[in-house]
Amino acid sequence: MAVDGLWFLADEATQLAEQAYHQLTDAYGMPPLERTYQKRVSRDRFRTLAERIRHNGTPYGAHTLVRRDRGQLLLVRHDGVDLWVLPGGGVDGSESFREAAERELDEEAGIQATYRGLAMLNRIEVTCGSCSTWGVLPIFRAVADTTTPAVSDPDDEISAARWFDPEGLPEDTRDREDLIDAARAMV
Repeated sequence: MAVDGLWFLADEATQLAEQAYHQLTDAYGMPPLERTYQKRVSRDRFRTLAERIRHNGTPYGAHTLVRRDRGQLLLVRHDGVDLWVLPGGGVDGSESFREAAERELDEEAGIQATYRGLAMLNRIEVTCGSCSTWGVLPIFRAVADTTTPAVSDPDDEISAARWFDPEGLPEDTRDREDLIDAARAMV
């Protein structure tokens, strides 16, 4: 793909991101927290992420911030990035962001939860050279209905699911401080 083609892909992706952002805020209102993350990536990775965004507005899918009655948060161990992360992942076919988040929560942790809107709506800005685009990363807020984790990840990326006190999240938690802030906003 020529540079102009990459620029065109980025432009199309940005349009889809705008639509996804407005769709989410129209459906759920403004979340308590919004963050912007910037990623500088290779040309091939940029193309992959821009194509995902062009498909549904998100480079990384939808995730869930789940609390249980004692205030603990659920994290899963993602072996591909060697970090504790929120359960979540890509949007398949025509499923909604929330449907994707629910499916991923079930696959990665075996937990059923009652969803209560958005906890965070993040903006992921992706650049490669002079090309840039962005996508949304919705993180839904939920309260656990079941609390015993059981990993059955079909992608075989998740090796564990555990509950943690918000102030005691492991140091190797992706976006640790932002998750602590989001947990505080859920109280």
